[in-house]
Amino acid sequence: MDTQSVHQYFSSLQESIVSALATFDGKPFLRDRWEHGTACVIEEGNCFERGGVNFSHVIGERMPASATAHRPELAGRRFEAMGVSLVLHPRNPYCPTAHANVRCFIATREGEDPVWWFGGGMDLTPYYGFEEDAVHFHRTCRDALSPFGSDVHARYKKWCDEYFFLKHRNEPRGIGGIFFDDLNEGGFERCFGMTRAVGDNFINTYLPILQRRRDLPYGDRERDFQAYRRGRYVEFNLVFDRGTLFGLQSGGRTESILMSLPPIVKWRYDWHPEPGSTEEKLYTDFLRPRDWV
Repeated sequence: MDTQSVHQYFSSLQESIVSALATFDGKPFLRDRWEHGTACVIEEGNCFERGGVNFSHVIGERMPASATAHRPELAGRRFEAMGVSLVLHPRNPYCPTAHANVRCFIATREGEDPVWWFGGGMDLTPYYGFEEDAVHFHRTCRDALSPFGSDVHARYKKWCDEYFFLKHRNEPRGIGGIFFDDLNEGGFERCFGMTRAVGDNFINTYLPILQRRRDLPYGDRERDFQAYRRGRYVEFNLVFDRGTLFGLQSGGRTESILMSLPPIVKWRYDWHPEPGSTEEKLYTDFLRPRDWV
């Protein structure tokens, strides 16, 4: 178990993603270094209204409750957690929000072998759906995981569909992607390799979609619907997201953790899209589990 290599990879991944996104947007990211990592944030960019790419490496005396909810036998252990997490909110409503993260946990107790696992994934949250974008996103995710087994993508796509689901709304957050956690099957190198495959393919998955949509004209109607749907994103992150809960419970930096929230959001009481509208099409054609590829 080479944790130094994992640390180096996550650090270099943050740099490569930030470099690609800054080149695409035309505005540099603000780099905010703190005790346990670096937050790279962009606000009011040419494409991104807000976005962040964070690297963190946190060490603690006791595993937070969010990390042991599914593995209670690890409660009370020391822990080491490191990874990269990103969320990007473009200004143009025809450009989807994207989220991705890759992470590694090590739980230790004196006199016992360390327990390690990896987690990660990426998912897409469109406001106006385009079938070719959804197909591209899911196909790239599938191809990234194909070297690790013919059944891996199907399992992690299903996990993503089930995880990024707002139970209180009975609706998906977006069109899914891939998600995995507690990964330690097949040995350290295989799990680390799969995690790298996810991290290394994010730019290939997301930027082609932005290139197609960033210059589409839009107006107040589209921005209004985007702000409404962003409310769902906020609800999921604050109510259900394990990464947000872990960060807050482990003494993480609140400013960095909550950079995932969009800058402009709206809520309405019992609102429904007009029948036959492009807004309704998001619900009928995209916000449901589908085999896109």
